[in-house]
Amino acid sequence: MDRVAIDLKFIQIYWYSIFIFLGILVATIMIFRETKKQNISEDFMVNLVFKEVIFGILGARFYYVLFNLKYYLSNPFEIIQIWNGGLAIHGAIIVGIIVLAIECKKNELKLLKLMDIAAVGLIIGQCIGRWGNFFNSEAYGGITTLAHLQAQGIPEFVINGMYIEGAYRQPTFFYESIWCLFGFIALLLIRRYKGLRIGQLTGTYFIWYGFGRFLIESMRSDSLMLGSIKMAQVVSLLFIIIGVLLFLYHLLKKNDGIDLYYSSSYIEKEEPKIYFK
Repeated sequence: MDRVAIDLKFIQIYWYSIFIFLGILVATIMIFRETKKQNISEDFMVNLVFKEVIFGILGARFYYVLFNLKYYLSNPFEIIQIWNGGLAIHGAIIVGIIVLAIECKKNELKLLKLMDIAAVGLIIGQCIGRWGNFFNSEAYGGITTLAHLQAQGIPEFVINGMYIEGAYRQPTFFYESIWCLFGFIALLLIRRYKGLRIGQLTGTYFIWYGFGRFLIESMRSDSLMLGSIKMAQVVSLLFIIIGVLLFLYHLLKKNDGIDLYYSSSYIEKEEPKIYFK
């Protein structure tokens, strides 16, 4: 499979880069559509998204390099070659939340409200970005048979792309992409509920993605490891726990309408602001 989408001689543009860019673009569009409805300052969001993209990519790369440190210490110049793959979504999410928390603290914003807004865009961005792994022949699972893949109804071009190192492989990137697509649809439907409370979209995202990734990771053969432990499964379990705790928090707290996702008490109506006070 050709990893290069466009060859301009002086520069090559890889399919991996294209799908990462498309994932970020679609996620950004979804986030801006929601923040416009919430009457949040566009200037603030432009600056926030710019920081999130930069630090998210750096976090994703740092996380990946950290768990392949021996190799990159021997090949330091490859650290910057992200077009060859090696962006870990968990690293991007962790760093992204840290950056978001800092910005929310500086601007007196509700962190969970911003995370709720970002969740829908994030999961569809992940859905699209996973296809970059396909063209890089990564994020695949163990050896399987052609008949098994065909029996699952997997598209023929995906099956052909999963013939790696002389054998057919489980297309775990494809499973995760489809899982994220269904998660995107679920979050869109949940977001329409007027009784939705702040943090519940974030909780749903953590539980949905954490559960799916935990199962899919068990099939992967190129996981980031800490000894004999698959780190993605550890982080996925933490995501599920965080998601459950967010729901338990609301179950134990009296609902007085103040923490509703669509509550006008968090939105400045007269003039677009960035506050949810």
